[in-house]
Amino acid sequence: MRSSPPPATLSAAAGSDVAAHGPLDWRTLVGWLREDGVIAPAEAERTVARCASAHSAQHPLQRLSVVGMARAQDGQLLDIETLTQWLAGRCGLNYLRIDPLKVDVGKVADVMSAAYAERHKVLPVQVSPAEVVVATAEPFIRDWVPEVERQTRKSVRLVLASPVDISRYTAEFFALAKSVRAANKGSGQGGFGSFEQLVELGKSNKQLDANDQGVVQVVDWLWQYAFDQRASDIHLEPRREQGVIRFRIDGVLHPVYQMPVGVMNAMIARIKLLGRMDVVERRRPQDGRIKTLRPGQKADEVEMRLSTLPTAFGEKMVMRIFDPDATVKDLSALGFSAHDAQRWESLTRRPHGIVLVTGPTGSGKTTTLYATLKRLATEEVNVSTVEDPIEMIEPAFNQVQVQPHLDLDFAQGLRALMRQDPDIIMVGEIRDLPTAEMAVQAALTGHLVFTSLHTNDAPSAVMRLLELGIPPYLINATVLGVLAQRLVRTLCPACRTREDEAAAGASRAALAELVKPWQVSGGYRPFQPVGCVDCRMTGYRGRMGLYELLVVTEGFKDKVSREPRLDVLRRQAVVDGMRPLRLAGAARVAEGLTTLDEVLASTPPVN
Repeated sequence: MRSSPPPATLSAAAGSDVAAHGPLDWRTLVGWLREDGVIAPAEAERTVARCASAHSAQHPLQRLSVVGMARAQDGQLLDIETLTQWLAGRCGLNYLRIDPLKVDVGKVADVMSAAYAERHKVLPVQVSPAEVVVATAEPFIRDWVPEVERQTRKSVRLVLASPVDISRYTAEFFALAKSVRAANKGSGQGGFGSFEQLVELGKSNKQLDANDQGVVQVVDWLWQYAFDQRASDIHLEPRREQGVIRFRIDGVLHPVYQMPVGVMNAMIARIKLLGRMDVVERRRPQDGRIKTLRPGQKADEVEMRLSTLPTAFGEKMVMRIFDPDATVKDLSALGFSAHDAQRWESLTRRPHGIVLVTGPTGSGKTTTLYATLKRLATEEVNVSTVEDPIEMIEPAFNQVQVQPHLDLDFAQGLRALMRQDPDIIMVGEIRDLPTAEMAVQAALTGHLVFTSLHTNDAPSAVMRLLELGIPPYLINATVLGVLAQRLVRTLCPACRTREDEAAAGASRAALAELVKPWQVSGGYRPFQPVGCVDCRMTGYRGRMGLYELLVVTEGFKDKVSREPRLDVLRRQAVVDGMRPLRLAGAARVAEGLTTLDEVLASTPPVN
């Protein structure tokens, strides 16, 4: 959430009507827009003729935004945010685009009741020790301000916000606060299971029911909220005094809400119940999964993987949200360059061998593997996987879940798959020598095997197999290639700005120094992050992959047999056409898709 004055192109000079009173009227707004030169006189007449033909109960700003008025300056249609921004300048108020992640819902709901907020069309958005910031869409109706100042004993500062946002978030914020209060009512201390148990005499220690209506509503709100904010992970973290909810958006964690520990424990119990996990067991880690529908017109099915962990102050839960559209992306949408996409396609079309995907946790390995296997899983082939856990349910695959308590590990699962007439096998991860040996045996017997490793770059994967105990001759006979990858945030297309000549020259020199001994050639169009309402003032929106593809050649096999050292293998891979991760990132910087800082933070140095 950010409060800012409107841009100069839409602000009015100290105008005559700033002392107006009463509710806004669409005729008055059209007149002001014409006076300020925002719309042409002919556009104003067309708008008046259209709006006068019918009565509407919509807010004047909302009504004018759907008429389709063209801005005189550039012909762009005036949406409700642009109109609200202009009106803020006209009235001498700051404009505010409400960011729900930065609103403390509990404090906001204590300022006034939901009925009071709806009656006056206002919404508190920030509470500090000295003042309350209140968003309004009626800047000239202020008779309620003294009453709020008297009740809260704080000064009120008005900001102008979109009436659509105010209406939406008034319902959401007060409904959430009501659900939390209802869930917390009668819960007593609620901090059961804490490492530091505080005993208070005379207080009930009643535990909330996972099926309590207030708890159900809070959990439903949590999921819908996460989907709306494009979150990839939801963290429920118990602390000493309060439970904290955080969302991971574009790789960065953002605090969302704080609630009583008892309510959070009940939320975790509710989610465990839906995920078919043991609700009573809170002393050991558990895994589960939930499939739910994303609200909206498309109503896509969304997979969520659940993981719990006992901590000092209670049970912590993380929910990993899997995008249903991720597995249908083509290679260019995943971030592959044309050079690497062609080489990757040729690897995946080979009849047998091992293809490795490497990278740290959260680097997109699952998305790459599933997107690749989805294209290969036709009716003519049998695609089977052994995973721990199964990341996403895919009907085209035969998926096996590793279950160590039943002695079904990766090696045993792979051994069983070999008797199931598979064509393509995916092993979630090679963690030990038995799993590696079974993958090699599968490749030697005519199967195409996809699997993953945790290494920093592609050549290190071969060294990892050697360290596990796989002989060089078996590596040469089975490994087809290794794909290393990272994720970087992409610049927001709505607000990114091109660097000026001086900054572009300096960044080009820094980029050239970064990728030595390679050279930066071709077009160079660097952009820098700015921040807008679409990207929540971060300057970044979405992520893309950076890839380093090592294809095993005869020359590389010779080095594995004769000189199995990392530096030797890396040099040979480069000779064979491998482009390091940082070089792939430099290409994306040159294209204006990300920044140098993002690439430096995500990729290992070029050696």
